[in-house]
Amino acid sequence: MAGRERERERDKDQLLLIPVAADRAAATAAAAGGHEEETSSLLPAFSRVIRSWAWKKFMTGCVILLPIAITFYTTWWFIRVVDGFFSPIYIHLGINVFGLGFATSITFIFLAGVFMSSWLGASLLGLGELFIKKTPLVRHIYSASKQISAAISPDQSSRAFKEVVIIRHPRIGEYALGFITSTLTLRGVADGRRRRGRELACVYVPTNNLYLGDIFLMSRADVIVPDLSVREAIEIVLSGGMSVPHIISAVEGVVGLGGHGRPGAIRVARYL
Repeated sequence: MAGRERERERDKDQLLLIPVAADRAAATAAAAGGHEEETSSLLPAFSRVIRSWAWKKFMTGCVILLPIAITFYTTWWFIRVVDGFFSPIYIHLGINVFGLGFATSITFIFLAGVFMSSWLGASLLGLGELFIKKTPLVRHIYSASKQISAAISPDQSSRAFKEVVIIRHPRIGEYALGFITSTLTLRGVADGRRRRGRELACVYVPTNNLYLGDIFLMSRADVIVPDLSVREAIEIVLSGGMSVPHIISAVEGVVGLGGHGRPGAIRVARYL
């Protein structure tokens, strides 16, 4: 009897322990499932961070290396083109040295500039231009290319763009960068007490890079002359304003709304 009672108590204890073990197993399985879900949710976020970091570094490398690559390629292309003018002559003579044609071309251009600056060179150039201008198709190509080259000529008398100016255009409070190409006198307009006409400046304002634009006839008193050279202004136009300095000082003219201001500086924001 005593042995049977012990077996019954043992069975009762086992029955009581079974639910506890089952609860522990369920809790362990739930914890494992929660850990797997947390791990699966962290992986996409970590992957997005890695992709974003890699993309930013890649674009940074492109921004840094792209100007260097363009500069190197353009310089190499220019050297090869200029070198190709005289390198065939040296190759025909049995001299195959890279860069010798480039040095010869630069020397030839320098000597041409010295010769054309003399009276004899200018006379020969005038005769050549006279012949070219009588040719039907070639004269238009030569005139257009000469005007473009004259825009950056170091000779002030032959330079197409005489001076850089800033005008108030198209509305009050807005300014446009322009170039003085010539001056003229408008007759029949009173200028003070004498009817001698009014001196006007022909201002060219580029609207499409440097080759197309608008022409304004303005009084010299209505333009602002900044401390910019013609070459600096051309770089600003061709770069779309990216090379504009932070501050442009007015050397001549009045800066203000509607002309009611004092000479000063025009602060220009740079957008990169």
